[in-house]
Amino acid sequence: MIPLLFIIILFLSNLHISWSTNTINNNNNNNNNNNNNNNNNKGANSQEEYEKWLMWNKQNHQHYWRKRVSLEQGRSTKVLDIRLQNAEINKTRLVIKQDGSGDYRSINDAIDSIPSHNTRRFILLISPGVYREKINIPKTKGFISFVGDFMKPPTITGNDTAASVTRGDVSAFNTFQSATVSVDSDYFVALNIIFENTAPHEVGKTGEQAVALRISGNKAAFYNCSFLGSQDTLYDHKGLHYFHNCFIQGSVDFIFGYARSFYQNCTLNSIAKKVASVTAQKRTQTTMTSGFAFMECSVTGSGQVYLGRAWGDYSRVVFSFTFLDKLVLPQAWSYWGKPLRNSTVYYGEYRCSGPGSNMTGRVPWARALTDQEAQPFIGTHFVEADSWLTSPSI
Repeated sequence: MIPLLFIIILFLSNLHISWSTNTINNNNNNNNNNNNNNNNNKGANSQEEYEKWLMWNKQNHQHYWRKRVSLEQGRSTKVLDIRLQNAEINKTRLVIKQDGSGDYRSINDAIDSIPSHNTRRFILLISPGVYREKINIPKTKGFISFVGDFMKPPTITGNDTAASVTRGDVSAFNTFQSATVSVDSDYFVALNIIFENTAPHEVGKTGEQAVALRISGNKAAFYNCSFLGSQDTLYDHKGLHYFHNCFIQGSVDFIFGYARSFYQNCTLNSIAKKVASVTAQKRTQTTMTSGFAFMECSVTGSGQVYLGRAWGDYSRVVFSFTFLDKLVLPQAWSYWGKPLRNSTVYYGEYRCSGPGSNMTGRVPWARALTDQEAQPFIGTHFVEADSWLTSPSI
């Protein structure tokens, strides 16, 4: 097994990737990021927030990973799942370049080349550009990584909606199938990728749900990725998931699903014009371990937003050490028209900051967590990370 410290150092030394079939080298390319001109959903305020996130990212990226190296020193070695250990020993790298100078021109062609029930890590090195593809990674193809260039991340884009994929058949509207990228396999990793759905922004209209990414596989991690859309941007469907340093944009329930996920150092940016909700978590039974935990994140953007509304009777969402801007409504949480849920949901806040963090106007069933109550939600142990989460490598 490759030591975790070595992987982190390797990643730090390869912030820029030379997109060649035969070599992976440092590249001192200082071009500005210009991959979001095709995003029809972003207004001026949203574009400004996104550019601020990109600038912070570029300035702080190396500092963060150096800090991670120092934190990893002296720690005990993680005991990874045996399947994951074996998969990481013998990696295969595939280069995708639209000009034909790589192994494949399209992401789908590269995925098709991977054998079913593969047991090794396949790293798809995706060169800068806009990829207009609808992608599904089937459950039989685990251990796949998407890796983009840090300074010029590739954009995978589409514009399907719940209505368009069923040709307007109201009885069959399918949010599940609207995703630009769907991942049904386990151990998926994405690094420096923009997932986008450019469907027109019509708040709350039936059939206009438009997912940028659906993640249904278990033990998936996303580093330095962007999820751009409006209604139902990120379908965090099911499984254990980790999101680090990601930018997630939308207007209505733009993070939703049944999963058990930990979001760290992420920007949650609203493009709502009126009132909307950031999360819609669907925990339906007390025995379910699912929930969303946000730590060291920020909630920014336009409109007025609830931090969450109860899609399920036992919905569970916690924000800790998070900056809540003035767009957060004083009550912060909604039971979604079903008053009985106010006694069954678990909505908590812990040591948050910003103009939207004042708990005075909160609904009476919102929880201001104690140190002890917050402990399960303020670390990667929330997603049982010691057995599967590794620092991203190329």
